[in-house]
Amino acid sequence: MVSLTFIFSGFVKAVDPIGTQIKIEDYFAAWHLGEYMPEMLALLASVLLSATEFTLGMLLLFAIRRRLVTRLIMTFMAVMTPLTLWLAISNPVSDCGCFGDAIVLSNWQTFFKNVVITAATAVLLPNALRMPRLVSRSTQWLVINYTILFVLALSGYSLYMLPPFDFRPYYVGADIRKGMDIPEGAEQPKFETTFILEKDGQRREFELDNYPDSTWTFIDSRTVEISKGYVPPIHDFSITRCDNGDDITDEVVDSKGYTMLLIAPYLEKSDNMQFNDINRIYDYARENKVPFYCLTASSDKEIERWKDMTGAEYPFCLTDATTLRTVIRSSPGLVVIHNGHIIGKWSHNALPDESMTKVDMQHSAIGIMPQNQVSGNIAWILSWFVIPLFLLTLADRLWAWTSWVRHKEESSIIYKLLKKKRKMRKKIVAGNWKMNMNLQDGIALAKELNETLSAEKPNCGVVICTPFIHLASIAQFLNQDIIGLGAENCADKEKGAFTGEVSAEMVKSTGAQYVILGHSERREYYNETPEILKEKVLLALKNGLKVIFCIGESLAEREANKQNEVCKAELEGSVFNLTAEEFKNIVIAYEPIWAIGTGKTATAEQAEEIHAFIRSCVAEKYGEAVAEDTSILYGGSCKASNAPELFAKPDIDGGLIGGASLKAADFKGIIDAWKK
Repeated sequence: MVSLTFIFSGFVKAVDPIGTQIKIEDYFAAWHLGEYMPEMLALLASVLLSATEFTLGMLLLFAIRRRLVTRLIMTFMAVMTPLTLWLAISNPVSDCGCFGDAIVLSNWQTFFKNVVITAATAVLLPNALRMPRLVSRSTQWLVINYTILFVLALSGYSLYMLPPFDFRPYYVGADIRKGMDIPEGAEQPKFETTFILEKDGQRREFELDNYPDSTWTFIDSRTVEISKGYVPPIHDFSITRCDNGDDITDEVVDSKGYTMLLIAPYLEKSDNMQFNDINRIYDYARENKVPFYCLTASSDKEIERWKDMTGAEYPFCLTDATTLRTVIRSSPGLVVIHNGHIIGKWSHNALPDESMTKVDMQHSAIGIMPQNQVSGNIAWILSWFVIPLFLLTLADRLWAWTSWVRHKEESSIIYKLLKKKRKMRKKIVAGNWKMNMNLQDGIALAKELNETLSAEKPNCGVVICTPFIHLASIAQFLNQDIIGLGAENCADKEKGAFTGEVSAEMVKSTGAQYVILGHSERREYYNETPEILKEKVLLALKNGLKVIFCIGESLAEREANKQNEVCKAELEGSVFNLTAEEFKNIVIAYEPIWAIGTGKTATAEQAEEIHAFIRSCVAEKYGEAVAEDTSILYGGSCKASNAPELFAKPDIDGGLIGGASLKAADFKGIIDAWKK
């Protein structure tokens, strides 16, 4: 109810901004502040008021920024409700104009309407977050911007042309005479007259039914209206010729032919740029023997000034300015009447063109009442606002529904089991040689592993990450379909004068496929920050390397129960800037720093808990599908003895092995854990 009231109130104001401008001017006149409200400021206030009401209503309807919008509406009503109470009590204007000319309410009706809206908003306020959204958060900006643009464009169109919906009694198709008639039997206004009379120095008030005898002396009388009677929709339409003072209202209204009226409430404020078109239309009227009058409320001086400026030869008539502003929202504007019916209206910005004035009135668009004008305007509103928003909402809800279905599927045990059967993420055992073994020993170990694993195919991916000096030599004989080759580090610079550094491009040129980045030893001993690691990751991916990215907490952080916080921060600091497609080339290695080289090992349950948390962080960032495909390795003193228990956990996808990777037998024992 609240949203629809605001939408309707804003819409009817937006299609007739000048009508709201007039009402604002009436308010300021009632407050004796009319001189402080220039017309342009009143017009701007009118446009902003309609845009505010319409936008708040639409945002509430779509449940966008629910708490903020409800508070704004409550603030709006907190201002308007006391104002309308004052209007109802003091009655400075007869109609508040809250619904423009579409629905005319008395001041008391307006006040009670505002009380109901305020009460309804008060109910919404604490329950704002319970309102169901019509569109998702990611789509809300479209609704907000499109609503604001539409309502401002609608006001602009109505100002430049004419209101697309005319709620006043002078609409196209209106029978002026019928609008002026008072139906038979209609309630008549009732008046009460009080007489003040004096006798023997004493004054008293009398009414007609107790009027005293002639011994009383009449002093004064006053008459007040105690009951309003029927007021016809058109009750103030009169036309008086300026040249002879004749009242030609009946002549115009009852004419059995055409009449053209140029409406200019105040000639001194009217746009005179189209005077050539006006004079052309006047000539056309004379050729067709159609009466043509200019109706204005201006003085003789202003009429003469207009004639001098435009060369006008048409007759001028006096009509009330408020009436003229009601007849047409344009100054000047053209109105054509036929047999007492208004059959056409044109703004001075869109007067009938020359093609319309080349045929007689009966066959010209000027002399024919347009058909289906209201239905055409409704179709225009539907086409440009309602239908686009409906389609947007439908598409958004369909997407939300498919996402919900997808989420439900992914959260079901059956789906997870099927998914695991359908696609298992890669299991990896990676060796990190660190700064161990000379070139000859390294080549010997690599050859032994290559021969052993070529003969007995492993059940997982195997990677050995060696010092830089080994890479090129080992790459020449290593079967990388069985054992992948990787580096232990790379530089955070692409190339240049960085003595001693090895770039990602250089690593890739040796034949390596992987690189370890973010190892705790690099972070601790070489002060590698998240920003430095971010650059390394980007360069590694740019050069086609897969990244084994290490994260983990210290003993102090584990004892403070900050392991989740630390791991998430390290991911966010260096790899969560990647796109989902780029992230597919990241292997995460969780290494509890307190369990590296200390002989301590996290229990399988502790490892699984933190691995599951890491996977949830990836899912939160990139979605369930990416998270399910991401391999997460355990890197804390993994040995052949504890590898089977660790690898049995659903979120542990292998290990990053340190010391145990320096002996072929020990390393193979861990690899074989995937066969158990």
